[in-house]
Amino acid sequence: MTEMAYGAVVASSGEPVISKWWRTVDRVSLAAVLGLFLIGILLGLAASPPLAERNGLGTFFYVTRQAIFGVAALAGMVFLSMQSPVTVRRLAVIGFFGVFLALLLLPWLGTDYGKGAVRWYSLGFASLQPSEFLKPVFVVFSAWLMSASTDLDGPPGKLISFGVVVVLALLLALQPDFGQAMLIVAAWMLMYFVAGAPIWLLVGLAGGVAAAGTLAYNTSPHFARRIDGFLSPDLDPTTQLGFATNAIQEGGIFGVGVGEGSVKWSLPDAHTDFIIAVAAEEYGVLLVFLIMALFLTITLRALLRLVRERDAFVRLAGVGLASLLSMQALINLGVAVRLLPAKGMTLPFVSYGGSSLLAAGMTLGFLLALTRKRPQHDMGEVLGKAQGDE
Repeated sequence: MTEMAYGAVVASSGEPVISKWWRTVDRVSLAAVLGLFLIGILLGLAASPPLAERNGLGTFFYVTRQAIFGVAALAGMVFLSMQSPVTVRRLAVIGFFGVFLALLLLPWLGTDYGKGAVRWYSLGFASLQPSEFLKPVFVVFSAWLMSASTDLDGPPGKLISFGVVVVLALLLALQPDFGQAMLIVAAWMLMYFVAGAPIWLLVGLAGGVAAAGTLAYNTSPHFARRIDGFLSPDLDPTTQLGFATNAIQEGGIFGVGVGEGSVKWSLPDAHTDFIIAVAAEEYGVLLVFLIMALFLTITLRALLRLVRERDAFVRLAGVGLASLLSMQALINLGVAVRLLPAKGMTLPFVSYGGSSLLAAGMTLGFLLALTRKRPQHDMGEVLGKAQGDE
């Protein structure tokens, strides 16, 4: 069968793996990811020393750990981006069942580190948050189920994936981790829309999410406090949102200067959930715009490549992974400027956090692998073969 590749010449079978990967991978997105990581290190140098001092640790303890986890995440990303879609699917399916088991065992083996939510496993030298790794493997797993449902005599993949997302959302809500639950539900709904779901079904699902949110508000004091704080017209300047809002206003366009910011001394999560407040205060809104542009570049370039993709699994998984990255970044930025309720969500590749960095590397590795330039079957021959099979 005739084959063609968009934007590249089809590789010869004897081409070295590294050479083929470099020629087919989206190098602009690779550069954008590296840029986000370097910005994260730069901001970590400003945000983490106060926390290290309060905890009696070395000045650059958290920056060093962020660099180590970041390098590991980038290495994992490159390795995964070299894999074929079939290998990506297999790794994600195996990973999904492993992470699902870890979620089930959290109530008995996990810890809350005094934050009121059992989300982590303590490993002694580090902590592990299963929900971070759940997101990319769940997306690929759901894409496999949805694409399989389109095959002749295929399984009811869409129905199975719906059952899976409901169970996962309940498990996450019980921690409680409503932010991650909403994120995977939103990614699943977007994938289902791309897979051809009727609009009435999506409207019904949105109504179900709204009903679940109302139930959570009425039954969870933790959830209700965050919503009430978000809706309150008065912002307490001594809260994390208050400190973050003031820091962003103080920074203006060009910032107060490197090392001159004060919010890092007030915010306990300045190096994680509110890292963008440190960026805005010390470097100004220009750096915030640069960070937004890098995330937008990765997302749009992935979607533009996926528009040309004819494999249903690759298209669905790629859309889900790209939406995960963009929505998590949007939520983190939205919380910092009080456009969204506080959710405790990190900024991928920029915030401190071992699980967050490694999971972000996994997400981008899967996405880069699925958006590499590959031979596409000629559509005319595909249609001709389909008619011949009839």
